[in-house]
Amino acid sequence: MIRRISRELVVQSLFQIDFSACSAEEALNAAVEEQNSKNALKAQNYAQIALNGILNSLAEIDAKITEFSIDWEVSRMPAVDRNILRLAVYEIYFAEEKIPAGIAINEAVEIAKIYGSEDSPRFINGLLGKMVRNNE
Repeated sequence: MIRRISRELVVQSLFQIDFSACSAEEALNAAVEEQNSKNALKAQNYAQIALNGILNSLAEIDAKITEFSIDWEVSRMPAVDRNILRLAVYEIYFAEEKIPAGIAINEAVEIAKIYGSEDSPRFINGLLGKMVRNNE
C-alpha cells in the first residue's frame, strides 16, 4: 500500500516537473500535500529516492523507452504514460534495490488505470513487456 502511494507521488511529481519550472523537492512536497494523508507522509521517503534516481538517470531511462517504443518519441507520448514508464523502467533497471519486472509492470498498469487514458494500461503493459522479454 505504501509503495503504491509512493509510486503515485513519483508520477504526480514527474508530471508537475514536466509542466513547470519547479524543483523535484517542490513537486514532491506538492504531491504529498495534495494526497493529504498520513500514508503519503510515510510514502514520501521511497518517493524521494525514486524521484531523484529517475531524474539522475533520465537520459538513460528515456533512451531505453525509445528503444522499444516503435513510432513513438518519448517527448511526444502522453505525459502520464511517459512518466509511468519512466518510473517502471527505473525500478526494473536502474534502482539500487531493483523491483522484479512482473511487480513493476503490474504496478505501472494499475497506476495507468487510475491516471492514464483508456489506452494507457495496454500501451504501458505492451511496451514494458516487450522491453523485459528482449532483455532476458
